[in-house]
Parts: sequence; C-alpha cells; structure tokens
Amino acid sequence: MPLTTTQQALLDTWLPGHTVLGDHSWGLVSTTVLQVRHLGRDLTVKASSPDDHHLGREVVAHRELTAPLLPDRAPTLVRADLDAHLLVATWLPGRLVQGTPAEHDPASYHQAGELLSRLHGQSSRTDEDWLEQQRVRTARWLARPHRIPRAHVDRVERRLASWPVGPVTLTPTHGDFHPRNWVVEDGTVSVIDFGRAQWRPPATDLARMEPRQWRADPRLEAAFLEGYGADPRPGWWPDLLLAEAVGTAVWAHQVGDEAFEQEGLQQLAELTA
Repeated sequence: MPLTTTQQALLDTWLPGHTVLGDHSWGLVSTTVLQVRHLGRDLTVKASSPDDHHLGREVVAHRELTAPLLPDRAPTLVRADLDAHLLVATWLPGRLVQGTPAEHDPASYHQAGELLSRLHGQSSRTDEDWLEQQRVRTARWLARPHRIPRAHVDRVERRLASWPVGPVTLTPTHGDFHPRNWVVEDGTVSVIDFGRAQWRPPATDLARMEPRQWRADPRLEAAFLEGYGADPRPGWWPDLLLAEAVGTAVWAHQVGDEAFEQEGLQQLAELTA
C-alpha cells in the first residue's frame, strides 16, 4: 500500500530530502514498511490504513514497553502521528534471522531468550478475565469464514466447553516473537516489529517457535529457555496453542496466505488428535 498524500507530506516535513532505500512491506496486510536514509542515518518508516491496529500498538510499545531493550537491541521511536497512521523509528542493521544459518544456531535463541526475559521482567499484573477472553476470541474466530475441517471444529468446541479459568499473570509481550522478527549483525541478535505488543501471559511469546523451529531442533528450545532463565509455560499451554492454531488458520485464510493457513490447519490436526 503506497503512502497516502497526507502521510507522504508529513514524512517530507519530518525527513526533508530523505531517500527510499527499500520496501520491506509484507504485502498481505495494509502496512507499508520502508527503509529510508535521512542526513546519513537509516530509518524505518511504517504507514498503515485507518482500520489497522498494529501501528498504534507499536507506537504504544515504543513509548511504554521497549526501554529494557534500548538503545541497540530494539528500534528507537523517532516520530509518530497516530492520526496519520505513520511512524519513524531507527533502522537496526543486519539481516533477518529467518532464512539464514542463524535461524538454526542455538546461540541466536539463547540471546533471544535473554532479550525476551528483559521485556517480560520489567513489570507484571494479574488479570482475572484473560483466559475467558481467549475462549470468547477463539469462538469468534470459528464463526468467521475458514477451511477448518468440521471434525476439528467439533473437537475445538468441546475444548472450549471445558476451557481453563482463573487469574493469570500478564507482562509486556512482543506478540510475534520468532526469527522473522529478529535481526542479526556480527552475531548479535536484536528484536524488531512490535505491532502485536500487548500485556499477555509471558508464555504467549513462545507459541510461534514451538511448532516451527523448536520442533525441528530441540537444542533451540533448550538454548532459548537457558537464556530466558526459566520455562514460563503454564498448565494450560496446550489450550493456548489450540487458540493460536485456530487464529492462524482463520486469519491466514482471510488474507490469502495459504502456507500460513496450512501451518495452522496442521497444528490443529495434531492438537485435536
């Protein structure tokens, strides 16, 4: 999605004479991600449509949650305008960990665990309703168009009828924590993209890695937990994975990401077996 006239005018005011070095947009959602250069400094520009909530979450995360990772293990917010759905942050040098040898290196996961422990460890609060909200959210996903087999839907609905209840501890979380949102430079891992950041149980930040990298190589899980300093997964971890798999299958179907949809469907098949 190209920048709107308003967004481009605002960006020209903030960064007069900037040069666009690359477009790193994902292409499936209405968010534009640009690498630009201004006065010799590389910066990240993110712009979204008014119906996208991720950019607002990212601005809040930069302002309230990322301090333990600064100045060089997460981007620093430079400018933001929530009304214009536009932000500028520092550009972290390096390559995405996903798709490189670093994705299969336990050292990457040890560092990632250390960074996530910093993020989670800064504060906590108790929430009496979070588990019930996840039950309701999962039921709402099932009510949307999807290609989940009927037998799997029936099993999920039976699980929802006996969903766990009770208070849980929430911490600041990244929300999409896995190698696609890590960058590595000279062996140092940093974290990017806080568009799903929110207060959640800390274990939720492990849900992307378990069915992917950790399944293929248990050494990566062990290295991560060693770096993190504990294992935050609670007794209701399988229910969390089930909710994540439902959300993945339905959301990916809606945006046309067939590979991600198949990942969610496969995980659902295993979790409901």
